[in-house]
Amino acid sequence: MAIPQDQVIGLAEGMFGDKVYGSIADELDDAIDSITIDEDGDPDDVFLDNLQSIFSGSIAKPLVEAANQKYGDEFRASQQKKVERRIKADVDIRLNCEVGEFTIEKNRIEKDRASQLDRAQTQEEADEINRVYDEKIESARQSLVESLKDSRDELVKSAGETVVREVETAKREGKKQTIEGSIRDHLRGFSRTIPSFLMAYGDEETTLAKFDQIIPADVFLEVTSVTVEQFRLLRDGGDVTDPESGETVHFGGQLFDPVVFDDSVHEFINLRGKLANYFDERLDEDIFDYVPPQKTNQIFTPRSVVVKMVDLFERENPGCFDDPEHTFADLYMKSGLYITEVIKRLFNSEKMRELFPDDRTRLDHILEEQVFGLAPTEIIYQIATNYILGANGEVGGNCDTNFVKADSAELAKQGKFAEFVEQTFGGKL
Repeated sequence: MAIPQDQVIGLAEGMFGDKVYGSIADELDDAIDSITIDEDGDPDDVFLDNLQSIFSGSIAKPLVEAANQKYGDEFRASQQKKVERRIKADVDIRLNCEVGEFTIEKNRIEKDRASQLDRAQTQEEADEINRVYDEKIESARQSLVESLKDSRDELVKSAGETVVREVETAKREGKKQTIEGSIRDHLRGFSRTIPSFLMAYGDEETTLAKFDQIIPADVFLEVTSVTVEQFRLLRDGGDVTDPESGETVHFGGQLFDPVVFDDSVHEFINLRGKLANYFDERLDEDIFDYVPPQKTNQIFTPRSVVVKMVDLFERENPGCFDDPEHTFADLYMKSGLYITEVIKRLFNSEKMRELFPDDRTRLDHILEEQVFGLAPTEIIYQIATNYILGANGEVGGNCDTNFVKADSAELAKQGKFAEFVEQTFGGKL
C-alpha cells in the first residue's frame, strides 16, 4: 500500500528537520574528512567495509532514535531492524558507486607509478615519482571526499524517508487489516443468512451478481446487520474510510467466489423444490434442516417437535381435524411448519374428504377458512408463506389466504392484539 511521496517527504521533514539531518551531516563530514589512504594503499574491500559501516551507523542510529520518540510503540523492533537493513543497503549501493570510481582511478595511478618507477635510474628520481603520484592519490582522495559530501544530504534525507515510509505503511496496513477484519466479521454473520434469504426471495435465476437486487434494503439490514452497500463492498471491493482517522484505504473485495456461490444457491433452490411437497409422507426431512438459526425470532422449531405438538393437540381435541368449521392459528409464525402440519391433518381427514371430495376445493377451503397466521417480520412472513403456499404458489393456487405480517407480541404489549385480530380477520377466527 504505497504512501504518496509528497506525504513521505513532508512527514520526514517535520520529524527530523534541520536538527536531526544537520547533526547527521556534521557527523558524516567528520567521518568523510577522516578518510585516509595508507601508503601501501588500503585494500579495497576493507576500505569499503569501513566506510560503509561508518556511513550506515551514522545515518541509521539517530534516525531510528528520532523515529522512536515520535512513533513510540508504533515503531516496532522488527521494523527498526528492517529500516536499518534498508538504510545500509541504500548506503552500500551509493558507496559502491563512489568508491568504485575512486578505486578505478587509484589503480590507474598506481599502474602509472609502477611504470614510471621501472624507468627510474636513481633514488632521487624514484622519490620524485612517488611524490608526484602520492599527490595524484591525494587528489583522487579529495575527489572522493567531495563526491561523498555532495551525495551526503541526499543519502540522509532518503534514509529519513525510508524510516517514515516503513512506519506509515505499516500503520496504514494495520488499519486496513482492522477494517478488513471488521468486514470479514460481517461476512461470517452474513453467510449464515443466505439460506433464509433464498427461502424468502430466491429462485432459479438467483446469482451472486443479482443477490443484492432481489432483497429489500431494509430487510437486508434487519436480518444481517449489513447494509446492501456493505454487501457490495464484500463482493466488489471499494474504498473504505477509517472512522477514527478519516483515512481512506482500498478494500479489494472479492470475498465470494461467484462460481461456488452460484452453485451453492442453485443446489439450495433445487433442494427447496425437492422438499417442498410437505404432503409427501415419504420425506423424512424438510428444508429448514438446512437453514441455520439467525436471530432469536428466526430459530425454527424442528418438524419432529411440531408433529408432537399437533399430536398432543389432537389427543386433547378428538376430531378437531374432521370439522370444517374449526379454525387454527399460529400467532407467531417462523417457518410455517406448524400451519403446514395442520393443513396436512385437515387435508387427509376422511371426514373432510367426504365433505370436499375434490382435492383443490378441499385445500382452498382449508386455506381460506381454517388456517390463520401472523409473522413478526417481513422476511419471516416471506419464508413462512413461501413454504406454506409453495415458492411458486403450487399449494396456494388462486385462493385468498389469512396470513399477514404483524408482531403479535408487540401488539399484545400495547393492548391492541384483540382489536387487530378483529379488524384483520373479522369473525373468521
